[in-house]
Amino acid sequence: MNKENIIIANGRRVEARVPCSLEEFLKSQALLPRSVVVEHNGEAVAPSEFASRPLAAGDRLEIVKIVAGG
Repeated sequence: MNKENIIIANGRRVEARVPCSLEEFLKSQALLPRSVVVEHNGEAVAPSEFASRPLAAGDRLEIVKIVAGG
């Protein structure tokens, strides 16, 4: 892995094509943007910002999948 292309997602090192948007990263990880809640470098991100939120190497994400149930 090239450390210049690494994002830390949920504590794991993930290779990514950076720079990219948060939405592009989520899709590259087979995650539907509308089915997750994301914290980027310690800041909660509104889903409406996913497409315009830039990611860079070394950024940290916490991603939680939303699961419906009852």
